[in-house]
Amino acid sequence: MNRNTTVRDRDRAVIRRTKPPCGICLEPIDYTLRSPNPMSFEVDHIMPLNKGGADAMENLQASHRVCNRTKWDRLPGYDQPRTFETHRVW
Repeated sequence: MNRNTTVRDRDRAVIRRTKPPCGICLEPIDYTLRSPNPMSFEVDHIMPLNKGGADAMENLQASHRVCNRTKWDRLPGYDQPRTFETHRVW
């Protein structure tokens, strides 16, 4: 997939200008830090591109570099505890 770097840079600048907290861990981001600092600002695709997410502003959020790298290409809610039910009788 070819992504337009002009649009990507514009979207990144819009997010950086509003300085929102990390969309993954919800903690503040220090926008003065530069990569590869794990707490630096990165743009995260809420719905990963390889899972059908759009490369559009509505699908982007601010994140810490470490949070984005931990989330990787998982769907939203990947870190929620899972519950299992069984109908077995022991």
